Amino acid sequence: MLYGNAVVGQSGGPTAAINASLVGVIKATKLSDAIGKLYGMRNGIEGFLDDRLIEISLSEEECEMLKLTPSSALGSCRYKLPAVGSNEVKYERIYEILRKYNIRYFFYIGGNDSMDTVAKLSAYQPKEPYEVRFIGIPKTIDNDLEGTDHTPGFGSAAKYIAVTMREILCDCAVYTTKAVTIVEVMGRDAGWLTASACLAGYDGPGLDYIYLPEVPFDMEAFFRDIDSAFKKHPNVVVAVSEGIRDANGEYIASADHKGSDIFGNVNLSGAGKTLEMEVNKKLGCKVRSIELNLMQRCAAHVSSLTDIEESCMIGAAAVNAALKGATGIMMTFVRGEGDYSISCAPGEIAAIANKVKKVPAEFIVPEGNNVTAACAEYLLPLIIGETDVRYKNGMPQYFRF
Repeated sequence: MLYGNAVVGQSGGPTAAINASLVGVIKATKLSDAIGKLYGMRNGIEGFLDDRLIEISLSEEECEMLKLTPSSALGSCRYKLPAVGSNEVKYERIYEILRKYNIRYFFYIGGNDSMDTVAKLSAYQPKEPYEVRFIGIPKTIDNDLEGTDHTPGFGSAAKYIAVTMREILCDCAVYTTKAVTIVEVMGRDAGWLTASACLAGYDGPGLDYIYLPEVPFDMEAFFRDIDSAFKKHPNVVVAVSEGIRDANGEYIASADHKGSDIFGNVNLSGAGKTLEMEVNKKLGCKVRSIELNLMQRCAAHVSSLTDIEESCMIGAAAVNAALKGATGIMMTFVRGEGDYSISCAPGEIAAIANKVKKVPAEFIVPEGNNVTAACAEYLLPLIIGETDVRYKNGMPQYFRF
């Protein structure tokens, strides 16, 4: 058994469930005789490098409040470690702090870029005689991490999108004037979030069309789709991923994007607005675009109980895997056969980091303008259940360190 302290950090975009994974880590470390103190990184690996650590010791009541608190309670960052071998100073600094606090267990909750951090730290490990076990805990509303059935945080974001879309459909259905409503959903390279809009019509009227970045977007085909929908009803509602591209791979909103982040990810916005202007020019009917932006990420008031519970479970599973000797892994979800069930298993971080899991072809209709029933069946279990958020004076109560 490896004895020492542990540290946990959160990185990348916040979600409604990332703190539930943190609670899983907190509770599992409390139960271990091998782990003494648990430290939290303020603002992820960036804060760790600055030696901004806090000791975490929470009551059961505090854990329950933290579990239902949206966003990253420890703070987040978007920090790219240099390639192993190119800048030893950063890694030497990390190990200096690990030794200072006698940290033997390192847990990092995040998405693809965060798993890049875990992969690099794991790759550097053999050069150091000081043993540390590095474990990645997945988190992303985009559901685009390889090797796992789905990602913590996605179910709650998908539920928010589905509920919001249903409410938009209710709003639009009352008018007889021809109108097009275009809802832009997050998703640069993978359309999982936009696909979840299909759940708005799972047991009632749904959207007319759903356009994902996995399929080249054709403007003329888009106009034909709208004309076809108008033959059925006066109000057309469609969902589009922010990352839809044309046949040449150019973003529909390319004229509006504002550079890239430190990991090279294009900062997108404007696909819905671009289509709004094109529809107005081509068809001349009433048209509006709605951008579901940050509100998708931390909508704890409509989070998925399944998502929260699974996120807590995978955090605890990460600790248990580390205690058994695992390192250089990301914990993953494995879906069982038959009725929905989930278990946790380790996945090699090197085979996961910096890869993108896209919506598979069998989840997209041949015309490329909607998703299949199989897609809805995959998504539905992930949004089941409601959380019991505490309210005071009409407002939700959240935890703060």
